[in-house]
Amino acid sequence: MMKRYLSVWFPDWPLDRLRRLRRQTKTGSASRPVKPRAFVLHEKSAHGLSVVAANASARAVGIEPGLRLTDAKATLPDLLSEEIDRAADLKALTGLAAWMVRFSPLVALDGEDGLMMETTGCDHLFGGEAALVAGMSRRLVQAGHGHRIAMAGTPGAAHALARGTGLGEPPVLPSGREAEGLAHLPMATLRLSPEALTLLRRFGLTRIGQLYEIDRKALTRRFRSRQAADAVCLRLDQALGRRAEPFAPLRPPPEHVECLPCPEPLTSTEGIGDGLQQLTERLCSALAVQGLGAQGFMFSAFRSDGAASAVTVNAARPVRTPDHVLRLFREKISRIDAGFGIDLLMLEASRTGPMAPGSRPLSGDLAGTGFDAEAVSGLADRITARLGEGSVILTVRDARHPPDKAERQVAYAGQVPEVEAAPILGPRPVRMLNRPEQVSVMAQVPDGPPLQFVWRRRLRKVVRADGPERIAPEWWTYLPPAPGERGRLPRTRDYYRIEDSDGRRYWVFREGLYGDDRGMDPEWFVQGLFA
Repeated sequence: MMKRYLSVWFPDWPLDRLRRLRRQTKTGSASRPVKPRAFVLHEKSAHGLSVVAANASARAVGIEPGLRLTDAKATLPDLLSEEIDRAADLKALTGLAAWMVRFSPLVALDGEDGLMMETTGCDHLFGGEAALVAGMSRRLVQAGHGHRIAMAGTPGAAHALARGTGLGEPPVLPSGREAEGLAHLPMATLRLSPEALTLLRRFGLTRIGQLYEIDRKALTRRFRSRQAADAVCLRLDQALGRRAEPFAPLRPPPEHVECLPCPEPLTSTEGIGDGLQQLTERLCSALAVQGLGAQGFMFSAFRSDGAASAVTVNAARPVRTPDHVLRLFREKISRIDAGFGIDLLMLEASRTGPMAPGSRPLSGDLAGTGFDAEAVSGLADRITARLGEGSVILTVRDARHPPDKAERQVAYAGQVPEVEAAPILGPRPVRMLNRPEQVSVMAQVPDGPPLQFVWRRRLRKVVRADGPERIAPEWWTYLPPAPGERGRLPRTRDYYRIEDSDGRRYWVFREGLYGDDRGMDPEWFVQGLFA
């Protein structure tokens, strides 16, 4: 299948964005229309402030982009001006690109004032390419976007047609006829640098078709550098389809998608919820036919004013049960902004994977495993939908010697990881402190447990003790101190299980050995509490 590309150019994009931003609905008695005042946008350049955009009233008196702002105000003293906001223009254009996904999933930015779409295989959904272009143009006009559209077999040809043709019927150029369709267009539509355009103009080359018969070696000799000549040849070959041109959409195409046009604009949450339910049932049915499930779902609502809003949910494992997917969206559907009305709903599935056919497995207790992976995964999905990504955490064992470092936390991703860890040599307390708490030992016994100690400002007398369990230091994790700093060598730990006179049992350890020549005297810590 031959690829097809559609280019949309917004000639006055910065001005249109400002106009839409400041548009206000006027109520009350009607007033006579007032002719818009001349207005320009400017920005800093090498020669001071220069005009970069001018409305029709300014252009009518000869003020064009590229003119110095001082010269423009000399021509029209009451000229209104404002500094252009490139960041805001880019953000608005990116937002419009998200809305254009309703026509094709592959949308990319084309410069600072245009969009490029790959529409291969999409035209039949709208009744053909002519109907697709006409429908897109109609919706852009309704949203208040001045534009020009063209469709061709290459991005370069579509770009040139959109910017080189006049107003009227949007051109739809069949694939393979790029040379014929571009021959009469200005050279500036070929996406060349200003320096290259200036040099070509000096040679009398102003139309793309004039390059067809020029020998490539002769063209190279006319340029000061081979790189500049190669750039002209590259752009020409890309537009004519002789060389491939990379196309990088803003987001990858969805693996599975379902759309629901709305005969009447939706404004209520109930209507949005009903549409989501229909889309979910259709999408899950399509996934079931292929034996797949999905871990990511995106629900998008496209408004009639050219804006779009979307919410996403994720599952720990591939799923395709409509009720489960709808439960995940239940907490987020209120974030969809209906605005003045939604005319299209879309549900996408991503990160798809095979699901085993057959009946649901027995729960953990009946299966004899004690762990119901599917139930845990469903619970994790609901918690994540309510509290956000990363809210479900697992604590797993880690292959470390110190008990306070022998476990780590990982995000739940549908499976309980199997971690190889050193075997546990002795009983462990039911409660481990987040970090060992230092205690003051009142009576020490070398190479033995303390006779009494103070922990949390209370004296505790030891009546029973068991141990020690010796844990060697992790010498390979020791980092030498920086020059001028005093380092601390890792020390051996001796762990004891002790009981005080009140029957409370502790897991304590002594860090360091007497006479080990590794710093100060040994220190004592409480690591955990036994039942």
